[in-house]
Amino acid sequence: MDREHESDERYLEIYEEKEKEKAAEIMREPLLALAVGVGGGGMNDDSRSMVNNTTSQLAIVGAKVSAIQSLDYEIVENDLFKQDWRSRTRVEIYQYVVLKWTLALLIGLFTAFVAFFNNLGVENIAGFKLLLTTNLMLKHKYYEAFGVFVGSNLILAIGAGVLCAYIAPAAAGSGIPEVKAFLNGIDAHSILAPSTLFVKIFGSILGVAAGFVVGKEGPMVHTGACIANLLGQGGSRKYKLTWKWLRYFKNDRDRRDLITCGAAAGVAGAFRAPVGGVLFALEEAASWWRSALLWRTFFTTAVLAMVLRALIQFCEGGKCGLFGKGGLIMFDVNSAKPAYSIPDLLVVIFLGVIGGLLGSLYNYLVDKVLHTYSIINERGRIFKVVLVMIISVMTSCIRFALPMLSKCLPCPVATVDDDKCSAGAGAGLSLHYKDFRCPPNHYNDLASLLFTTNDNAIRNLFIADNTFQLSTLLVFFVAIYLVGVITYGIAIPSGLFIPVILAGASYGRLAASLLGPFTVLDAGLFGLLGAASFLGGTMRMTVSLCVILLELTNDLLMLPLLMLVLLISKTVADCFNKGVYDQIMHMKGMPYLEAHAQPYMRHLVASDVVSAPLFTFSGIEKVGKIMHVLKMTRHHGFPVIDEPPFSDAPELCGLVLRSHLLVLLKHSKGFFTREGVKSGSTIMARFKAHDFAKAGLGRGVKLEELDISEEEMEMYVDLHPITNTSPYTVVETMSLAKAAVLFRELGLRHLLIVPKTNGRPPIVGILTRHDFMPEHVLGLFPHANSHNK
Repeated sequence: MDREHESDERYLEIYEEKEKEKAAEIMREPLLALAVGVGGGGMNDDSRSMVNNTTSQLAIVGAKVSAIQSLDYEIVENDLFKQDWRSRTRVEIYQYVVLKWTLALLIGLFTAFVAFFNNLGVENIAGFKLLLTTNLMLKHKYYEAFGVFVGSNLILAIGAGVLCAYIAPAAAGSGIPEVKAFLNGIDAHSILAPSTLFVKIFGSILGVAAGFVVGKEGPMVHTGACIANLLGQGGSRKYKLTWKWLRYFKNDRDRRDLITCGAAAGVAGAFRAPVGGVLFALEEAASWWRSALLWRTFFTTAVLAMVLRALIQFCEGGKCGLFGKGGLIMFDVNSAKPAYSIPDLLVVIFLGVIGGLLGSLYNYLVDKVLHTYSIINERGRIFKVVLVMIISVMTSCIRFALPMLSKCLPCPVATVDDDKCSAGAGAGLSLHYKDFRCPPNHYNDLASLLFTTNDNAIRNLFIADNTFQLSTLLVFFVAIYLVGVITYGIAIPSGLFIPVILAGASYGRLAASLLGPFTVLDAGLFGLLGAASFLGGTMRMTVSLCVILLELTNDLLMLPLLMLVLLISKTVADCFNKGVYDQIMHMKGMPYLEAHAQPYMRHLVASDVVSAPLFTFSGIEKVGKIMHVLKMTRHHGFPVIDEPPFSDAPELCGLVLRSHLLVLLKHSKGFFTREGVKSGSTIMARFKAHDFAKAGLGRGVKLEELDISEEEMEMYVDLHPITNTSPYTVVETMSLAKAAVLFRELGLRHLLIVPKTNGRPPIVGILTRHDFMPEHVLGLFPHANSHNK
């Protein structure tokens, strides 16, 4: 072993020891983005920059700390890929196109059935619970009714918590931050696994039916993405699903497109808003977009809308138990034409400003609560379930006890004659009026908001004919606002859309009570505008939210006012903090790449932030050295350098992936050579491109599976057939801001830095997404950000 190799080995031993120490530190405090891990980039050969990248390689997925890695969205143009592409017939190309559209259809179909089943379960379980409790109250058995209400909610909550804590921790929470991170190029174990899909579906049903202030809309986005991922696995050798057509999808690039369709289908299924689903995927979820993907997502949501419509019609005859037209959200706001003038626009602007302030405060509080819950959740699974139980009991007490303090109101005259407001066995299922200990022909307005499902509460707030006391609206707004904050983050599938709409609609109705004399807008429209302003202040979306609300309410005439209130609330909230999903991703430690580079990056060049250590391979490399580097590092990409006698001077041949090296070493033992000679033609005849395709659910060849003898360690293998000969490269003097935009727009995992001048090694280093993180850049150059202050 030569001196250089000994030096490399000693450096790697020290490097591994430090890595273990850092990993232990991460497990003690996994949330901090400044926590340290393994550097993913290369090393600058110049002495001026040789540092490790200490950004975290761990992140919280759902309610579990998981190792993360980047996805390979780049096409690996090696010799095997080129051979496969040249050999494809026209028929095979048509098969690939047809299969893409077929999978889009299946995503829409399956997501529609899941959305229907989700609503069917929630409406029937919650309806039965409320009916049982109301019947006990009609018999004046109030303590028994309270016990049944709290007990049934607690049982449902424990079921949801146990599923998340013990079966699929990745299913906890909304799921939108995880899907958004995946589409940005961040992968983690179980983020879209079948177990996550199972728990997301049943956990969401149990959690929403348990009366938590959560929605099923965020979990539906995650569910749609899981369905798309399952269909786009490219087959399974375990289950004998190795049809040749399916092999075309064994890559991250096609899976990304399918998961984008799944995310759009999830929104469309949750809100019955097919166009809104497409715009949500475009505006919020996807980091890369193209016109062909627009067509497929629109086709997916169109299929879903038609299937859902057929299923809803099937249930209208009472064939689905307590599930009916109200099962899937559809809020009819008002049939009257909204007329407004300049004073009304001033009121709308006021709503937007207050909504932006309340939304930014909501995001701040959610961030603090999530930090607190993370400390509790990391203590163990039982602590996660106990936290769910505590929040469940507290929420149930609030829903049952607060209406006891509200006085009864006489029923509207129009409802007395048709018994819509009279007490009886069916009063517990009344959508708009709850008697709740009231005498005949009276109702409890606070119970109509708290002692019902979240969907019915929103419907009641959006209907102008429903009247609420000022004290009722104030109590409900404060309760929902605070309970919604402390509920998000516990170990159940939980969406943020419904809590935000509830708080926003109650705030809008509260504003209507105070500003009614100054405007002609009715209370229902105030509720809708309040919900829009609060959504804009928390989510920071505009176009997609506007269309979703229009499709929800079926009121196109409200478009100008919705546009105005969303723009104002987003602008105001942006002055204080980021959108809620961006904050959650940052808190969870996900290295998300923004669409724009940070201003301080303009003062740095690409070579300033490359990281050590950089390991390269020769085009024809000794098996022992490859095994040594793979054992001592977790890098996923290695530059390949051709040296004399295979080239006149050292030159960059390309980039080889770790996963490809493992496959090559496992299956090409007979092709190792004792001399360092080219044997690419033999490897080309033995392998096909799909042999190196990404395994489903991350089940690839593991280093521990390799059985290399001492004799084989001294032999050579030709890396040229599996080397990507056209990796993206930039010159070392390119500005870091320009390199960051290029990295994100192209969806890269590795960006190679090459020297500007001759006479130097052909590679300066490698940039990965961790090298663009502010923690790394500002750690190297603490004063770089001072230029922008």
